[in-house]
Amino acid sequence: MNSYIISTVRLGLREWREIDIEPFAEMNNDEDVMKYFPATLSYSETVRSVERIKLHFKENGFGLFAVENKSTLEFMGFAGFAIPLFESFFTPCVEIGWRFKKEWWGQGLASEAAIACLDYGFNALQFEKIVSFTSTVNVNSEKVMRRIGMNYIGHFDHPNIDRNSVLCNHIIYEIARQTYLNKCL
Repeated sequence: MNSYIISTVRLGLREWREIDIEPFAEMNNDEDVMKYFPATLSYSETVRSVERIKLHFKENGFGLFAVENKSTLEFMGFAGFAIPLFESFFTPCVEIGWRFKKEWWGQGLASEAAIACLDYGFNALQFEKIVSFTSTVNVNSEKVMRRIGMNYIGHFDHPNIDRNSVLCNHIIYEIARQTYLNKCL
C-alpha cells in the first residue's frame, strides 16, 4: 500500500494520489505557505499543478514527490526535482525543491526530505549537479539549502516574476555529484 520511492525515518516520498489533491489545495491556498510565491493557488490551479507534476514524471522519469507522514499516512507537502522551463545562466538544469504544510514547519522535515532526494538524485538518477533557488527574502529555504550542503553561486532576476516585485530577485545554490559523494564518505 505504501509504495515509497524514497523513505526516511519520518517521511515517505511517493507518487501522487487523488487523495492528495484536497490537502495540497489547502496548502496552496494558505497565504503563509505561499508567502514567497506570486499568489496563492485555487483548487483548479492545484489540480493543474498535480497534472503537470505527473506529466514531468512521465516525460523525465523523476519529479516532485508527494511527501507522507509514515506514522499517520497524512499528506505533508512535496519534495523532489523539476526541470525549470525558463532561461537563465544556470539552465538547463535539475532543480530540487520542497514545500510543506505550515503545521510541519520547524521540525527539520524539509532538510530530511531534501537530503534523501539528493541521495536519490545522485545515486539512483545519476545527476551530475542539482540546483535550488528561491527569492532572496525566503531565508528559511536558503537555510535548508545550506543545511543540505549546497553552495551559493549567485543571484538572478526570475523571468516569470514582475521585476518590481520583492520576489523577483532570487538566489541560487548548487551541489555537484562529486562534492556530495565526497561529503558522504
